[in-house]
Amino acid sequence: MIVSKRNLKLKASDPAPKIDWAAVDAAPLAGTPDEDSPELTAAQFAELRPLREVLPSTGKTRITIMLDDAVLQAYKARASGRGYQTLINEALRRALVADELKEVLREVIREELHAA
Repeated sequence: MIVSKRNLKLKASDPAPKIDWAAVDAAPLAGTPDEDSPELTAAQFAELRPLREVLPSTGKTRITIMLDDAVLQAYKARASGRGYQTLINEALRRALVADELKEVLREVIREELHAA
């Protein structure tokens, strides 16, 4: 099977794609500068900074998390498939607020019981 745009997504049962190594070898080298991407000078290279230093922070961090399939499906269904991660984030934020409120209430109850 030759890889194309149509069959780029393979199933686990699909055989490994055949690679046309002659075409790969004949293709221009990606590392060779051209008019669209000229080689950087030493001064230009020295000015480069990581994106995290240049772009403003979104206030969010990408993580990997394991969730139950049922939980993920429920949030995807609520969000109609789009924005489910935002819904999960909002639920976690509400849980944090609820936990803080519970702790404040416990303190008030303890103080009232102690005063009585």
